[in-house]
Amino acid sequence: MRLLLLFLFVFGLTGCNSIYLKPGTLDKSQMVYAPRAGFSMARSIKQTMEERGYDVSTGKLIRVSEISGKETYQIPKDAKYAINVNERNELLRPIWCIFNGFWWWNFNVSIINRANNDEILSWRGRGCQNSSLRKLNAVLDKLEMNNVPISEPTATVKKSTKKRTNKLVVLAPQKQNENLIILTNPKKTSK
Repeated sequence: MRLLLLFLFVFGLTGCNSIYLKPGTLDKSQMVYAPRAGFSMARSIKQTMEERGYDVSTGKLIRVSEISGKETYQIPKDAKYAINVNERNELLRPIWCIFNGFWWWNFNVSIINRANNDEILSWRGRGCQNSSLRKLNAVLDKLEMNNVPISEPTATVKKSTKKRTNKLVVLAPQKQNENLIILTNPKKTSK
């Protein structure tokens, strides 16, 4: 019973991520709009994208409410993508995240293509700081247009020099690390 409770406790502390993305849909040469401020994940997304060569804009300040202090921003017309980040305060977890950045993040990230209002990333995540940043880089690697492998189906046929005719047909993989090899040996018919 104690082992089961320990397992449930440890399982409850692990980082969980639910990521839906459309590979090859983020053009690195286009402007990206990201809102100002935010907690750790919002700041880290802007910083990471700038380091990767993206043109990240935080918009133009239009007005500040004197009563509530809320600010209104205008999204640049040139921005093809918009990022939305909702997150909770980060928590200091020095024991759980001792080798992974000490901070625990809980966030939702969404990236949309403003040209067609298509959501290209929907990420619900929580985890330690460094592992979340590694996942962010992996997600951006998959989203970027120039990082998607393009493979066209091809077939090669080889015939053996023996009397029996063997054909080896190798089809190009449709997905990474997937190969299909078909070996055929037609039966001889004699009269």
